Amino acid sequence: MNDVIIIGAGPIGIACGIEAKKRNLTYRLFDKGTLVNSLYNYPLNMTFFSTSDKLEIGNIPFISHNPKPTRSEALEYYRRVTEHWKLNLNLYEEIERIHNFQNQFTVATKKKSYQAKNIVIATGFYDRPFLLNVPGENLPKVKHYYTEPHPYFGMDIVVVGGANSAVDAALETYRKGAKSVTMIIREDTVGANVKYWARPDIINRIEEGSIKAFFNAEITEIKHDSVQLKDQNGIHEIQNDFVLAMTGYEPNFEMLEALDIDFHKDEFKTPIYDASTMESNAKGVYLAGVVCGGYKTNKWFIENSREHAVHIMEAIAKT
Repeated sequence: MNDVIIIGAGPIGIACGIEAKKRNLTYRLFDKGTLVNSLYNYPLNMTFFSTSDKLEIGNIPFISHNPKPTRSEALEYYRRVTEHWKLNLNLYEEIERIHNFQNQFTVATKKKSYQAKNIVIATGFYDRPFLLNVPGENLPKVKHYYTEPHPYFGMDIVVVGGANSAVDAALETYRKGAKSVTMIIREDTVGANVKYWARPDIINRIEEGSIKAFFNAEITEIKHDSVQLKDQNGIHEIQNDFVLAMTGYEPNFEMLEALDIDFHKDEFKTPIYDASTMESNAKGVYLAGVVCGGYKTNKWFIENSREHAVHIMEAIAKT
């Protein structure tokens, strides 16, 4: 019987494991993928918006070559933190179901079952993309993740979205030899929250015509060699080899619902929890990190949710 099982081995899940260990709680930390799986799936050349000190956990300094660290530096840092604290990790072990009987949880994975008095959900959101729900979305040319520009050299690329991921993909593929780059943006401008060094860059590329953009537009159909889209001027069809659908991601609501967690009646489907302890309305189930924001995935980041781990483990230690 574990005091707590933590689901999600991202930075906040790791922080929860550290805080559990500090308090001599028995715990186990699960992830269906690798350590910090979401960060691993970020673009290879990504630079964080936050400075390295704001990404620190476990009282381990994060030293980077520049004020804003890169993806590779972050992966190295969180590996080092995990090794330093010798955390109990179960990686590549996906949770299949959780059963609650008399406030004790049985967590079943593809390998075996585990018991715990408490559950922490720290699953983030990056592995569940929003779908376009248009004909042709299942074609191999459609990608919901962007890693690097090389595969798109000499290709006609469509990038869907106007936020950070879309802007990064458009700029990199353009500069690394894509034949053409076209952005399809649902709003009337590039996202206001795009990184301050990238936003003027993409706006200038669009204005000079290096990158074409359709605003107030959406894809209506994806074909093998073209994409059909609609904007205020009507229907357009453009030549296309790959679609990078940078449409955002959502939390694992099914897991929350299966644990009888309730939600606020707001547009973001925000789960209900006590901000002082991070315990949800379901006794013994705690929320940490991005998952706390529901669809509002830009509310919680590593820097402002790492304290969730302290609140949670203090509350569990008192029970």
